[in-house]
Amino acid sequence: MSLRSPLGQVLGLGTAKNGTEHWWAQRVSAVALALLGPWFAALLVLADDLSYAVVIDLVGRPLNAVLLSLFCATVAYHSYLGLQVIIEDYVHTSGLKIVLLISIRFAHVFVAVTSVYAILRIGIGT
Repeated sequence: MSLRSPLGQVLGLGTAKNGTEHWWAQRVSAVALALLGPWFAALLVLADDLSYAVVIDLVGRPLNAVLLSLFCATVAYHSYLGLQVIIEDYVHTSGLKIVLLISIRFAHVFVAVTSVYAILRIGIGT
């Protein structure tokens, strides 16, 4: 039998510290993808063909380059958030969990930076 109140027993326990922040980040990135995804699909559908020259021309346009960079960065961020939840929920070994969380962060940052760099190279024309 404990003399502590029910509130005193649960203070400092649980996931009420940063769960809402993560939840909002996922929802905001999902809304961004809901707007950028149809734009990207329309860009591909409305292209004459998907030959190298046509794609370079499409990506080289300033508005398309900016929107495509935002799309790539948002996809990487949203994917990272989803994988983070999966690893935190289903990997129970603390050492493996830390290694996986660090690995997916590095992998997603690498993919996002590489894709934005490629888009900028095409957009600038070098």
